[in-house]
Order: sequence, then structure tokens, then C-alpha cells
Amino acid sequence: MYIKREVGSQLKEAAGEYSVVAILGPRQSGKTTLAKHVFSKHRYVSLEDYDIRLRAQTDPRGFLHDYPSKQGIILDEIQHVPELLSYIQTIVDEEKKKGFFIITGSQNILVNQAISQTLAGRIAIITLLPLSIAEIDQARLLLENIEKAVFAGSYPALYAQELSIARLYQGYIATYLERDVRQIKNITDLLLFKKFIGLCAGRTGQTVNYSALGHDCGIDDKTVKGWLSVLEATYIIFFVPHYYKNFGKQIVKSPKMYFVDTGLVCSLLRIKSADELIDHSMRGPLFETYIMSDLLKQHYNREMIPALYFWRDRTGNKIDCLIDMGSKQTPIEIKSSKTVIPSFFNAINYWKSLTKNNKTQAYVIYGGSENQEWSLGNVLGWKSLGDLLKKLLAKS
Repeated sequence: MYIKREVGSQLKEAAGEYSVVAILGPRQSGKTTLAKHVFSKHRYVSLEDYDIRLRAQTDPRGFLHDYPSKQGIILDEIQHVPELLSYIQTIVDEEKKKGFFIITGSQNILVNQAISQTLAGRIAIITLLPLSIAEIDQARLLLENIEKAVFAGSYPALYAQELSIARLYQGYIATYLERDVRQIKNITDLLLFKKFIGLCAGRTGQTVNYSALGHDCGIDDKTVKGWLSVLEATYIIFFVPHYYKNFGKQIVKSPKMYFVDTGLVCSLLRIKSADELIDHSMRGPLFETYIMSDLLKQHYNREMIPALYFWRDRTGNKIDCLIDMGSKQTPIEIKSSKTVIPSFFNAINYWKSLTKNNKTQAYVIYGGSENQEWSLGNVLGWKSLGDLLKKLLAKS
């Protein structure tokens, strides 16, 4: 079953403008499926295949000539042979065929370094994360309650096929450790690194404390930062910075860390069923992670640089999420409860008084499904989150 991806139209437009289009994102986010669907007449070559990869590494020029195609070629997982990009540049400069090379990659650092060195100005980059709420909803596969949605996560295979959730994530971690981590950084103790990922999972939705994380894992701060960069480069986690404007109060400057997928977090935390999330201590952080990840996807699905921030001062006043639209900021509070109470708006009211703008658009996103209109602000059920950025852009 093919699930339509929102970024598909932008992918087609990019291929009409650039000779090379890169689709970057985590493993199993649907990059290959999307590329094959949109560019069905292109020849597909997987660089995961060892024999093919070896040929590409030993004779890149001959390799590219051995896979001719009038329409073009899809090179899957380009990070295995980044040196191919130099030879692609030569072909692109000579032939100038739009949308001829479609490349995919699962490692942001390796691919972006190679691109910046060889294909700057010749390539369009599309980021594809796992399914968004809007994509799942459009396919009529949205799960009935937030606990099931958080537990399942958003990887396409779980929705397009009938797969075991536990088995998928266990296999995902094993593959990730063996292939991506070892390639991107020389980490010799994979068991320790796996422990580190688990400790990070227990801190999703929190500001990063490098020293505490290092102490719990038995590594120094420098190693913590290096390993976090690996997780970020392979699309396991993302960071949300503090809002940069100072309103006369000291603010917290450490970024917040979120996992891209809540199903993976549940697996790492050994949560075995959706029912466990009803009263689990991680319910709030997991719900916040689910919402923030979807807002990130909404930005990438529109080829927008993420404009997500959080704000908190030293006295404890905070806003869970600020979407910065340039001329205005939209404060959002994220509550896992299925019942809305007036105190949910306290932080938003404080923000409005601080910014001296009572007309600021504000939202509370909660774990229920019913949208509500309050005089204090807008209330959105989690199922209605999917088009929030679109609405904000229309009003900006």
C-alpha cells in the first residue's frame, strides 16, 4: 500500500529545476518508496548492496556509465559512496538534464559534507521524516486514541503493512547500530552507545544536561556532545532552541531534545503496550514529543526551515512551543490530558502580558480529540494538529 506523502509535489517541482535532487531522512522513513513512486521511469540502484557498492567505490566513473537510463537514475543510500557525487557533478555540468539524478541518504552529516563540496548550487534537498498526522489521516489510518498513536510511532511500514511494532523497532535499532553508527563515527562499544540512546529516550522533551547524561552513562561531556551529534545526524533526535529574545529576564539557554519518533522511544523504554501510556510517568514527555515531531514534519513537508522554539525563564515561566513566523510568534501549550481546564492557558496569558500583545494567536494542543473555542485561546485535539502550520501561514 502506497501512502501519499505531502512533500511529493515539492519533489516534482524540484526535479523540474535541478539536475540532482536529494531526499534525506532516517532509515525506513519512506525515501525509497517515494523516489520510486514519483520517478517510476528512473532506473533504481541500491548502494546498500555490497557488490554494487564495491563497484561504485573502485570504479565510480565506470559504475555511472554501467547504469544508463534515458529518464534518470535513483541512487539509494548515497552515504555509502559519497565520492560518486564528484563524478555526478561532471555529468550534470556536461548534460544539464533536469531531475536526472535522484539520490537518497540516511546520514545528514556525511551527505551534506559531500554535497557542499561538490554539488552546491546544482542540487535541491528534500527532507523526508516518518509519516505526519496529516498523511496518516489522509490515508484513513489514524489510530483512534493518542496512546495507540504514540506507541505505534509514525514509520510508514507499520501503516502500509501488518507488522509487529516490537519487532520493527528492535530490528531498527540493531540495523541502525551496525550500519549507520559505525559508518559515521568510530564507536567501538556499541552496547554502551545503545545504553546512551536509552538514557536519551528517558530525557525526550527535556532541556539537555550534558553533565548529568554523561555521569549516568559513564562518559565525559565531550563524548556526550559527539554522540548526540551522531543521533541528530541520523535523524534519531532533533533539538529545539530557546527563544532568542530577552524580555528583561534570564532565560534557559540549553536546547530541548526530542526524538523524531515516539514508537522508537517506547521501544527503548521497554513500554510494551499502548495501555501502559495511560498512567505512565513518561506520558507527558512522549505526548509533547509526538506533537513537536509533527510540527517539525509540517515544516519540512513545506520545504521550510524549522521555526520551532521553546521559552522558559529562570523563575519557571515557560511556553512549550513558539512558532516564529518572523513578524509574529505563536505560543503553543502541549497537554497530554484529555480534559481541558482553564489553568492550561496560564502560561499563554503570561506570555501575552510579557509581549504586551493580547491579540496573539495562541493554542493549547491536548490529548483529546474535540476542538474547542475558549475566550482564552484556541484548543486543538491532537488529531486536528496536521494542518496547523498551513493555517498559520494563511493568516501571516
